[in-house]
Amino acid sequence: MAETKLKPEDWVTPKPAGLYVAPGDFYIDPVRPVATAVITHGHSDHARPGHRRMLATAETLAICESRFAGDPVAAQALRYGETLSIGDVTLRLAPAGHILGSAQVVLEHRGQRVVVSGDYKRRADPTCPPFEPVPCDVFITEATFALPVFRHPPDTDEVEKLLASLRRQPERVHLVGVYALGKCQRLIALLRRAGHDRPIFLHGALVALCALYESLGVALGRLVAVADVPRDRLTGEIVLCPPSALADRWSRRMGEPVTAMASGWMRVKQRAKQRGVELPLILSDHADWDELLQTLDDVGAPDVWVTHGREEALVHVAQQKGMRARALSITGYEDEA
Repeated sequence: MAETKLKPEDWVTPKPAGLYVAPGDFYIDPVRPVATAVITHGHSDHARPGHRRMLATAETLAICESRFAGDPVAAQALRYGETLSIGDVTLRLAPAGHILGSAQVVLEHRGQRVVVSGDYKRRADPTCPPFEPVPCDVFITEATFALPVFRHPPDTDEVEKLLASLRRQPERVHLVGVYALGKCQRLIALLRRAGHDRPIFLHGALVALCALYESLGVALGRLVAVADVPRDRLTGEIVLCPPSALADRWSRRMGEPVTAMASGWMRVKQRAKQRGVELPLILSDHADWDELLQTLDDVGAPDVWVTHGREEALVHVAQQKGMRARALSITGYEDEA
């Protein structure tokens, strides 16, 4: 009797805890504590505490150590391209281009290759290696910005928009909401590339992760904590803060700042209006609609599984391209919000 051909869903399956790889008995980005977790990157919806064993890039492990202080875990660092056998599965990590240390998980089992992309972007980023397309049989992709309305402008244009506003209104503080991990450091690096060599001022919640990035070899230039300077020192300067601080008591010490926010969601004017953002900066750490479709072509996978985000639109277009596409029912991951 002929052996039944192995299907990818026979060995990579969504479970309540997350994406489970049965022949290796491990999970990828589990949303609850498990025995063995492979982590794609350090954002809190993908990297959670409580696992007994964790595998990731050295940078992601360093981010997790800073976030999970006091959580004992057996950690194993993998370099990009380094192979590791776990049970009957061969695993390696490839750059995802999302944030520092972010990785795609490349799985090989009985002649099949499944790539779990995690979160990714296709733009050049001074703070991390670029996304590497990996040809595969199954590509598991996010869909955060998987609608045609989401076409991100060039990063240089958005940075120049901020610098031009600063030149026009040097009497006002420019207060920019950024996510603490990834977006903050990327915006700083882009500003440096654009020639902004002045000190950049940080809300206290951003200081530790910027210091961690610098300890891992990402140069960010002169950074100053807002708490360390008098309020009048901030006039005409760029101040970065968490998005939640744009309208709280802390921001009131800035007088009447130009409020900005760096996010892919700033493409939606209503979102900017709801947050009271005067200067929306469309700067995302996720692939936009065109880049998602380009990635499907680049990896050439006949099967596409779509996780969190706008699954239906991406599934529909993938099917139109002749791919076998479906949405995965995995909960616990957030959009860039």
